[in-house]
Amino acid sequence: MFQFFAVCGEGEAALSTQQYVIGKERDGAEKPARLLYVTHAFYSEEWNSSLHTHTCAELFFITGGHGAFQVQQDRFPVAINDLVVINTSVPHAETSQNGSPMEYVVLGVDGLESLTGIGGYALMHLLGEQEMVSTCLRLMVQEAREGQPGWEDVCQNLLEAILLRLRRREDFALSAAVPVGPRANRECDQVRRYIDNHFKEDLSLDQLAGLVHINKYYLSHAFRREFGTSPISYLISRRIQESRFLLCETDHTLSQIAQILGFSSLSYFSQSFRRLEGVSPMEYRKRRRGRRGGGERMKSADNEK
Repeated sequence: MFQFFAVCGEGEAALSTQQYVIGKERDGAEKPARLLYVTHAFYSEEWNSSLHTHTCAELFFITGGHGAFQVQQDRFPVAINDLVVINTSVPHAETSQNGSPMEYVVLGVDGLESLTGIGGYALMHLLGEQEMVSTCLRLMVQEAREGQPGWEDVCQNLLEAILLRLRRREDFALSAAVPVGPRANRECDQVRRYIDNHFKEDLSLDQLAGLVHINKYYLSHAFRREFGTSPISYLISRRIQESRFLLCETDHTLSQIAQILGFSSLSYFSQSFRRLEGVSPMEYRKRRRGRRGGGERMKSADNEK
């Protein structure tokens, strides 16, 4: 099946979009990276979109014109032959440049994420693979538009060909997303990924539940069943994990580290650290630096010999 959208509000520029949705149930084994939809969009004039997220990764192939992307707090220009990969649950928005309308094909893919960029996205310019990728995208849109029997499988195979070609690049890394259990637990995976990207921010259980539009008590129960810990405990563990690096590799004070990582107070940071690591943050720093210093002294003594 397919859906056609033509968005044009009063006083707004037109956005013409054709989206072809892949059927959720198809014959054959399920693919690790499964194509969910193919969207072809063309901006006739400058058009502003708001930040939004998706429950799957999106691969934006810019096929014409110029524009810009905003991903979380980052904003960057894009042009023809650029590829932007947005991971699951990462806020993003795209705009077109006046006088050079942007056109793109976006593939919604389940079970895939970029490991190249920070912040849950990656940007690359297609070089030697551009001709092959463009051909695959053109065939995908054509197959989806015509809707002949087996078009979903053709598009899935074309996706796999594109991914294989992209994985050959040394400056680009794609990985299978962490698998989730039943579809009902998809929300838990979204929350986990959001925490991974925003653990330094002030997050609450209410806020996390609101992101996936479910009851916070259900989220807490389902998250613990899926990952063996509560959402807030997972948040704290991610902060403590980062604090170990800051304690060893920087000269930040404990108060500064607590503030950087989003703890409400130094005492809360210290209590959380001791509970998970068994020692205070200061003791951890002394031990780690003592070991490193001892190792450096041994190397220095060997050199003197």
